[in-house]
Amino acid sequence: MNAVLIALLLLPLLGAALTLAPVFGPDRAVADRRALRLNTVVTGAVLLLAVALAAGFDHDEPARMQATTDVSWIPALHVRLHLGVDGVSLPLVVLTALLTFLCALYSEKRLPDGETVPSAQAFVGLFLLLEVGMLATFAVLDLLLFFLAFEIVLIPMYFLIARWGSGAKVPSANRFILYTLLGSAVMLLGFLLIGSKAGTFDMQALAAAHGGGLSHTTQVIAALAILVGLAVKAPAWPLHSWLPDAHTAAPTVGSVLLAGVLLKMGTYGLVRVLLPVVPDGAATLAPYLGAFAAVGIVYGSLACLALARPGAKGDLKRLIAYSSVGHMGFVLLGIASLTPVGVNGALFANIAHGLITGLLFFVVGALKDRYGTADLDTLAGTTGAALYGRAPRLGVLLAFAAVASLGLPGLAGFWGELLAMFGAFDPAAGLSRPAFVTYMVLAGLGTLLTAAYLLIVVKRVCMGDPEQPAPVAELADLRPYEAVSWTPLAALTLLAGLWPALLLGLSDPAVKHLLGGG
Repeated sequence: MNAVLIALLLLPLLGAALTLAPVFGPDRAVADRRALRLNTVVTGAVLLLAVALAAGFDHDEPARMQATTDVSWIPALHVRLHLGVDGVSLPLVVLTALLTFLCALYSEKRLPDGETVPSAQAFVGLFLLLEVGMLATFAVLDLLLFFLAFEIVLIPMYFLIARWGSGAKVPSANRFILYTLLGSAVMLLGFLLIGSKAGTFDMQALAAAHGGGLSHTTQVIAALAILVGLAVKAPAWPLHSWLPDAHTAAPTVGSVLLAGVLLKMGTYGLVRVLLPVVPDGAATLAPYLGAFAAVGIVYGSLACLALARPGAKGDLKRLIAYSSVGHMGFVLLGIASLTPVGVNGALFANIAHGLITGLLFFVVGALKDRYGTADLDTLAGTTGAALYGRAPRLGVLLAFAAVASLGLPGLAGFWGELLAMFGAFDPAAGLSRPAFVTYMVLAGLGTLLTAAYLLIVVKRVCMGDPEQPAPVAELADLRPYEAVSWTPLAALTLLAGLWPALLLGLSDPAVKHLLGGG
């Protein structure tokens, strides 16, 4: 299985390199079609490898690192090419492979408008390089390799926003790269401090030591640096301000991957690095992380309510971006509890958010393509956009994703948030229970506010008088390539909601192993 994991990383890297070779022909239209087909084939093969990896995974021992490769890479720096997956990282690898394939499939029929030529080849090369970085982040087991993978995704996403986005795309891309680069630099300082004091960057060895050999002061300083760097990517309030602009400007597939995968890289790093490697530092900072998480939940919901009200000129993509701030707040709250229940809830919410928000951005992107805008007031008109009457399949999918996002029982959004609040209700020993119960109450308020703004959105976009004048003469309903690209996300949202043990059975033993010094 280690060969499968290596192939999973090498295949998109080779595909990205192939886009630089003159093999697509001189005719621009033919070259574009071939490049987009290459994108679909490569990402489809990566998805098959991810499924094979999951099928070959020993589900009886999810806490054990599997499919491992461990060879010396840079001996002078004690850096090893160390790869592997366990019950924490495997679902994220599969989610990443699935979302990139669905985005490639969607782009083959609906490529975002680019400014320069060759648009499709450049797009595919950046897209596949982005996939390499995302997959590697969840597969590497060396701190410096983790940092390298963390950085690889920044340049492709920058150009996807700056060249294939819309509106204020260049300033939005600049803010994205500035925030994330600064956060990564701070995180690297924490990694270097740990490596210099422990004598190794190997994440498994550091997790097994569970803070051994690192003084309390060293752990707190390293934990603070790592937390700040990862919180920017998560994004945690108040380091979130790059996210709404980036989502608003990004093309549809950029928004799907940004919300579905890139945000998870930050929270995954907290579970993989912060909790097991510097446990004393994590315990010291946990109350502050919980407080910021609770504020982020309420803040994100209030921002969405303000955007959803009539007359606010709220952009639907921007609204979903602010909703991500709130939803990722639940993930951070679960991690801050330092309990198996809370951390399992955080990991479940990670996957659920990727599925649900990916679907939301797909549907809203399609509405923007049809209407030429994502402005909620323009879409809704005076009585509502009447999507149920004009494009019923689109309306049903939007409503389904919205009720899944608000945490309706039976759908994926419910379990992660519930478990995160359970974790806050009874936090780990040494943490202030009154403080965390307060955070839980604020999170509960956030769930009510989330239901309020999402139901307002459904009412304004899906309901209304279909006979009223519309911004477009005719609104196309769900197209075949959209149905193929989006249906898996809806199906998995339902499956995860009805069968949560599918994910929790993988993550629970691995989480207990990490929290106990695994």
